[in-house]
Amino acid sequence: MVWMGLLVLSPFLVSLVGCQHTQNSSAPTHPAGEHKNNVFLNLRYIVPLHYRILLHANLTNLSFTGSVQIQIDVQNNTNWVVLHSKGLQISKATILDQNLSHLSEKVLPVLHNPSHEQIGIFSPRVLSNGQKYFLYIEFGAELAEGFYGFYKSTYRTSTGETRTLALTHFEPTSARMAFPCFDEPSFKANFSVRIRRSPEYTSLSNMPVVSTLKISDDLLEDWFAASVKMSTYLVAFVICDFKSVTATTSSGVQVSIYATPEKWQQTHYALEVAVKMLDFYEEYFNIRYPLPKQDLIAIPDFQSGAMENWGLTTYRETSLLFDPLTSSVTDKLWVTMVIGHELAHQWFGNLVTMEWWNDIWLNEGFARYMEYISVEATYPDLKVEEYLLHTCFAAVGHDSLNSSRPISSSAENPTQIKEMFDTVSYDKGACVLHMLRHFLTDEVFQSGIVRYLRKYSYRNARNQDLWDILTSSCLLQYLFAGEHLDLTAMMNTWTLQKGIPVVTVTRKGSRLLLRQDRFLRTVLPSDSICFLWHIPLTFKTDASSSIHRHLMTTQTDIGEDVSWVKVNTDMTGYYVVHYEDGGWDVITKLLRENHTALSYKDRTHLIHNAFQLVTAGHLPINKALDLIGYLRLETNTVPLLEGLGYLEAFYRLIEKRNELEYILQFFRAVIDQQTWSDSGSVSERRLRSEVLALACHLDDPPCLERARQNFKDWLQSNRTLSLPTDVAETVFAVGAQDDHGWASLLHEYNISLSAAQKAKILFALTCSRDTNKLQRLLELGLEGKVIRLQDLSSLILMVARNPQGYHLAWDFVKENWDSLVQKLQLGSFCIRNIIIGTTGQFTSPEELAEVQLFFESIKEQVSQLRATQVALDNVKKNVRWVQRNLEPLKNWLNYQMQ
Repeated sequence: MVWMGLLVLSPFLVSLVGCQHTQNSSAPTHPAGEHKNNVFLNLRYIVPLHYRILLHANLTNLSFTGSVQIQIDVQNNTNWVVLHSKGLQISKATILDQNLSHLSEKVLPVLHNPSHEQIGIFSPRVLSNGQKYFLYIEFGAELAEGFYGFYKSTYRTSTGETRTLALTHFEPTSARMAFPCFDEPSFKANFSVRIRRSPEYTSLSNMPVVSTLKISDDLLEDWFAASVKMSTYLVAFVICDFKSVTATTSSGVQVSIYATPEKWQQTHYALEVAVKMLDFYEEYFNIRYPLPKQDLIAIPDFQSGAMENWGLTTYRETSLLFDPLTSSVTDKLWVTMVIGHELAHQWFGNLVTMEWWNDIWLNEGFARYMEYISVEATYPDLKVEEYLLHTCFAAVGHDSLNSSRPISSSAENPTQIKEMFDTVSYDKGACVLHMLRHFLTDEVFQSGIVRYLRKYSYRNARNQDLWDILTSSCLLQYLFAGEHLDLTAMMNTWTLQKGIPVVTVTRKGSRLLLRQDRFLRTVLPSDSICFLWHIPLTFKTDASSSIHRHLMTTQTDIGEDVSWVKVNTDMTGYYVVHYEDGGWDVITKLLRENHTALSYKDRTHLIHNAFQLVTAGHLPINKALDLIGYLRLETNTVPLLEGLGYLEAFYRLIEKRNELEYILQFFRAVIDQQTWSDSGSVSERRLRSEVLALACHLDDPPCLERARQNFKDWLQSNRTLSLPTDVAETVFAVGAQDDHGWASLLHEYNISLSAAQKAKILFALTCSRDTNKLQRLLELGLEGKVIRLQDLSSLILMVARNPQGYHLAWDFVKENWDSLVQKLQLGSFCIRNIIIGTTGQFTSPEELAEVQLFFESIKEQVSQLRATQVALDNVKKNVRWVQRNLEPLKNWLNYQMQ
C-alpha cells in the first residue's frame, strides 16, 4: 500500500521541482466529477476536520507569525499531505497520530509549489486509510499589501495621527495567504482561533471571545469559541482599535457595528438595519441564525463592497456608515441593501455553500435577489422594487454580447475564479431567480428554498440539488397537476446556456404569433445563434385585465383578437420583446393616449427594450425616440429616468449646443418642478438628484446659478453648512469648475470624516473640464495616499465618463497597466471594471484598433481574462451603433427642433 500511495502521488513530487501541469491545482470539482490530473486528486486524499489556529500580528513591523494544527481524515493510503499555501514561510511541519504522538522524530520536509499555491509534506510512515491524524505547521509572513489574505489597513485621525489595523479577506482563494489550509469550498471544517494582540487593540473573529490570557504586560491572547462547520474563505479575523454599538435581535443574537472611533456616531443606522434584517431572515428561511453574534465592521481599505464572513461581515465604509448630515437617500438605500445582501449570505453561501466556484451564482445570485425581498419587507418606504428592473437591465446589457458566459461556467485557476464574481453571477442570477419565483409562485419558491437550506445545511450543493428540491415540492406538483414540468430541463436553459432570448411578436390577421431567438447586440455572420429557452411567458392585452401565462418552448400562438399586447408583464421574465408588423407603433399610440393602461414597470421595460433593439439593428432609432415622446406626461420616476438615461447617452455623441438644448426643452417642466432640498418621497428625491445633475451638466442657466450660490454659501461657512444631501454632489460638481472651488474640494476630501461626502466630492473633482486636474487625480489615485487605492478603479471610471477625460483615462491605464495589475490583482472586479469602463466610450474604428493593439501587447494576461473580450464586444457594438444610428438621430433631432 505504501508503494501505491507513492506511485500515485509521484507526479506531484515531480511537479514541485519544476514539471509543468496543464491545469491549476485549484481545479474544480466539475459536475461530472472529472479530475484532470493527479495534483488535484492529492487534495481528495485528505479531508480537514478541525483547524486550531494561533496568530500574532505585529502592527509595528507589519508582519505576523502563527501556527495551525489541522485534524485530518485520511481517505486513501498516502505518504503525502498536500494543501494550499501562498507567500508563507514555513518554519516547521510535523504529523501526529490520534494520541498526539509524532510519526517521525525529525522535522518533516516541506516542498513548495508556488505556481500551484501548494505545499507538500512528506511522511516517512504511511498515513492509513480511515485513520485520523494531526498536521502541525508553524509559519510567518509579512502583512499583505493590497486587499487579499491577511493585510494591513490604516486610517488617519482628525489630529493627523495614522493608526494601523490588520484584517482578512479570503474569498475566493486567499485563506492560503494567512495559514496553510485546504482552501476549497467543499473542504468544510470547524475552526478554533487564538489571536495575540497588544492591550490597546481589540481582536475579532467569526465567533465570540470565550477567554483572554495575559501572556505578558504588553501581550494578550484571545481565545475564540470553536466555529460551526464552514469553508476556509469564510474565516475572518480583525485586530483594530475601533469602537462599537450593540443591540440584540428578538432571538437573542448579539449584533455589533464597529468603526473607527471618530466615525462611531455613523454606525447607528446600520445597527437598526442589521437587527431588523436578521429577524426577517430567521422568519423567512425558518432557520435560526446559528451563531451567537454577528459583527459588522467598516474597514478603511476594502476593495469590494462587503464580505459575508460568518459572524464577522466586513464592509467598505460607504457600505455601512450613514451620516444624516452628508448621506443622501441613495446612500441610505445602498447601506440597507448591502447589509441585506451580506446577511442573506449567512444562509445562502455560509450555511449552504456551492460545491465549486462554477456555481458561485448559488451564493451571489441568491444574495443579490434577497436584497430586494428583504429590503422591500423591512423598509418599504425605500421603494427598492424600483431598482430591480435596473439590475436586470444591467444583466441584459452584458448577456446580449457574444462574450457573455453561462451562469454556471468552468473556473479552474484563481484568476478565472475571481472573474466569476461578475454581472452574470450577481445580476443575471438574481433576475433568473426572480423569474422562477413568479413562475412557481411565492409560496412554492419560499418553501423550496427553505427545504434546500435545511437539507444541505453545513454542506455543499450544486445547481441540480436546488432543482431536485423544487421539483419534489408537493406544492409544485399541486400547482402543475396534470402537466409535465421538467424543472431541471427548464432551468438548465437559463444556467448552462449563455445569452438571453428575444421573443418576437408578429400579427397574423386576428392572431399573434410569438417566436424566440437569441438576442445579440453584436451579431456577426459567423455567429451561431441556435439557442432555445424554456420561457415562462406572461402577457397582458386590452381584451382582459388578467395576466396570461404560458411556458414557451417553441413557437406560441395567441388566439385572441386584441388591439395591443404587452409581453413580459412587469418584466418578471428575463427576456427581451420585439413587436413586428407595426407593433411598436401600436404601443407608442397607447402610451401617448393612455400610458397608465400599463404599469410603470411595463412602461420602463418598453423603453429599455426599444433602445436595446435599436442597438441590435431590429428597430429604427426614430421609432424608439417616438416611443419616449410620451414622457412629457409621465409622473413616475422609473420610466422617466430610463428615458432620460438614453437621451443623455446619445447627447454624449453630439457636440452641437442647439441639439443639446433639446433635452432641456423636453424635460423643462420636470426640471422646473424640482426643489433644492431633501423633501419628498424616496422616488421624488431620487428624481430630483438625477434631473438636477443632468440639467447642470448640460449648462442649464437656472440650475448653474442655484448650484453656484449654494457652493458659495458652503465655502463662506468654512464648509460647515449642511447642503441638501440629494443635491450636494451636483453643487460640488458645479463648484469644481474653477480653480479655487476645485482646490477647496480636494482639501475637504482630504480631511472629511464622512465616506459618503468623500464619494460625492471625488465625483465632483472628476467633473472638471481641466485635463491637468484630471491627470493629477489619476496620479493621486495611483499613489494611494490622498485618494485610497480602494477608490482607484472607480476614480479611473469617473474620469473616463468625463468627455474631456476618456482618452486621458485610457492612456493612463495603458501606461500604468503593470502597476494596476500588481496593486489590484488580475481577474479582480476592479481590473475588469477598468478594462470595460475605460473603453466603453470608444465609438470609432480607429479606437477599436487601438484597443485591440493594446490587448495584443498584453496577450499573456489577456488569455486569462474574459473581460477583454467583453470590452472588445462593447467597442464593436458602439462602432456599429454610430454607423447605423448617428445620422438618423441627428435628423430626428433637427426635425424636432424645427
